[in-house]
Amino acid sequence: MSIWGKLAGAAAGLAVGGPIGALAGAVAGHFAVDRNLRDDEVVFTVALIGLSAKMAKADGVVDPAEVKAFEDILQVPDAEKKNVSRIYAIAQKDVAGFEAYATQVAGIYKDKPGVLEDVLDGLFHIAKADNVIHDGELAFLQQVADIFGFSELEYARIKASHLGPDGEDPFLILGISADVSDEELKLAYRRLVRENHPDMMIARGVPEEFHHLAEEKIKSINTAYERIAKDRNL
Repeated sequence: MSIWGKLAGAAAGLAVGGPIGALAGAVAGHFAVDRNLRDDEVVFTVALIGLSAKMAKADGVVDPAEVKAFEDILQVPDAEKKNVSRIYAIAQKDVAGFEAYATQVAGIYKDKPGVLEDVLDGLFHIAKADNVIHDGELAFLQQVADIFGFSELEYARIKASHLGPDGEDPFLILGISADVSDEELKLAYRRLVRENHPDMMIARGVPEEFHHLAEEKIKSINTAYERIAKDRNL
């Protein structure tokens, strides 16, 4: 059974308050009950639902196509799409601003920056589902990154990895300066590839349905490394 089929039972027993807890309660009221899901997977999923729903309002217009993009990207099965749409709508109408959601997520994962980056990665994928990231969405993503505690350079690296290697500084995508040694280059590259490996994502509590989101990021990382390696004749 997919995470969407298991979500409700786990959400019902989730000991988390705030806007994430409230949205988890709504999830529990709509999905079939199954308590075999880990709490960290539930929090991650609910957090991404809440923040993506808030991001859809960033440009002032709620487009039904954005809900479909969310469902497609996050591999929501047909049998669960109606329920996911309801939860998405609840999050959009929630009087709590996106700052409250982001602040709570940052607190929950304060010792797991990798998970915070996974959440931000998911939001970037959803934002560019229509092949363009609007100014309002970029401002939203920047503010979420700030709340998550990412530095300006860290956010620039994450952003560059999603906008694609073409025209982007390959060193920025790898999070290194242009004067690093060949050994430092290889270490940085291997670290980023390792961090985005499915096994590492599982260890961080990222549900399997979200692992494919790392594929495009890894492609960008690989391309950036290959460009530098070619220039250095490695």
